[in-house]
Amino acid sequence: MKKEQTLISTVALVLVSASPLLWTQADDFTAIRAQVCFDRPLRVWDGFGVNYVEVPQTVDYDADPQEYGGFSLLTEAQRQTICDLIFGDDGLRPDLVKMFHDPWHQVRPDGPFDHERTTRWMRYFVREGLKRTRARGQDLTIITTLYGPPPWATKQGFLRGRDLDPARKEDLAEYLIDWVRFLRDEEGFPVKYLSLHNEGEDWRRWPADGASGNIGKGHDYNLFWPPEQVVDFLTFMRPMLDRAGLQEVGLTPGETTHWFRFHAWGYAQAIADDAQALAHLGLITSHGFYNGDYGRWFGDHRSVGIDLLREKRPDLHAWVTSTSWSRMDCRNLFEMYGNIYSAKVNGIIPWAAVQRPAKWVGGDPNPGCAVRIHEDGRYEVLRGYYYYKQICRAGQAGMAVARTACMDSEAAVIAFASNGTPHPDAFVLVNIASQPRRFAVRLSGTPASRFAAWRTTDAKDRYAPLGTMDVEDRVLRYEAPAQSATTFFAR
Repeated sequence: MKKEQTLISTVALVLVSASPLLWTQADDFTAIRAQVCFDRPLRVWDGFGVNYVEVPQTVDYDADPQEYGGFSLLTEAQRQTICDLIFGDDGLRPDLVKMFHDPWHQVRPDGPFDHERTTRWMRYFVREGLKRTRARGQDLTIITTLYGPPPWATKQGFLRGRDLDPARKEDLAEYLIDWVRFLRDEEGFPVKYLSLHNEGEDWRRWPADGASGNIGKGHDYNLFWPPEQVVDFLTFMRPMLDRAGLQEVGLTPGETTHWFRFHAWGYAQAIADDAQALAHLGLITSHGFYNGDYGRWFGDHRSVGIDLLREKRPDLHAWVTSTSWSRMDCRNLFEMYGNIYSAKVNGIIPWAAVQRPAKWVGGDPNPGCAVRIHEDGRYEVLRGYYYYKQICRAGQAGMAVARTACMDSEAAVIAFASNGTPHPDAFVLVNIASQPRRFAVRLSGTPASRFAAWRTTDAKDRYAPLGTMDVEDRVLRYEAPAQSATTFFAR
């Protein structure tokens, strides 16, 4: 009997030591139990990002250059201030940047390229961001996405024609390749990935006969990209990139509206079933739009498509390359929690960080952003900026997504382990409830005995410093205000 008791005690001790999720103290029912396991990494984190959108819709660039990002309305001093807010030492510090490739760079397939006319302010934004990021010893990773092809690449022969002309597919590939070479060679931008399309799966955005492009009616540039077309481009375009000296630039399958469509509409399966396309894939990409309901525009944060491809290519990373700022509240971070822990991504880039909503035809469907620019030349920093700062500063490139748990469905914990980087262990606690909630967060895998905290709330706090908080018996206790996000950095 004594030996059995000793064995049971030994096993219990081993389990407690091996599993950071087991609590050794009596349950405290006055606080919500949560865990952050910095010693249980789930995947490498590539970072959060930003996107400056310059020309998404105009049908006549000479008459209406559009400039949705709005930098053209500002003074140089204002532009510099915004770049500091985003890329500066005390700013968001993003690691990723998305750059669109609009349809105005070449009038005919055998004609000259003009990569500068329609991209002035987007390139300015990236250039200033790169300068600030590199000044502190970091770098950016850039993905560029075909927003829509020139009219000559479509069967219809007009702007936003629905169907690719098969005879022009290699010309369209060259259109993309020349843009990447320009960004890398002329601008010195670290372009790492080339994405084939922007929500090109949504065939309902055109009339059934394809006789109209529906441009100028609220839609942005596009081309219909069925799964077999994506597979074809992955197959034939990789050798073209290599011949152009762009061996370091990876191809992505384009960007469906959300991860539900990436799987349920057959894109992941088509790539998984084609050995060459799968071998040529450099990064898994999709948008991550989601509103918590079923319907045409939204689906769940599922990882099924990503999992399918990773079964055959475990090395593959996945990025959300556009997602809504929603109401720029704490629930927006809950959406990011879903993309990180349910869709299992390695990086997130929201939709345009700097916006001039008046330029979106028919009214902007995603008016949330970090910085809003008004037609009179004023700009304002919105609540979305401060919420994004909570998570963007916590999850820097090279860190690892850490395992978490929280016994409350109105709360989420998002954690990033240092993973050998200079960045401290960090976690974000999100409370979407309409009441304050007390939390007892059990920590493992970090040597820190204190955490510095910053907080944003729907009501008033805007990345407000809270000082440092002690960890006692590996537990950090904290009362989160209603509808808030608080980020804790190891000290």
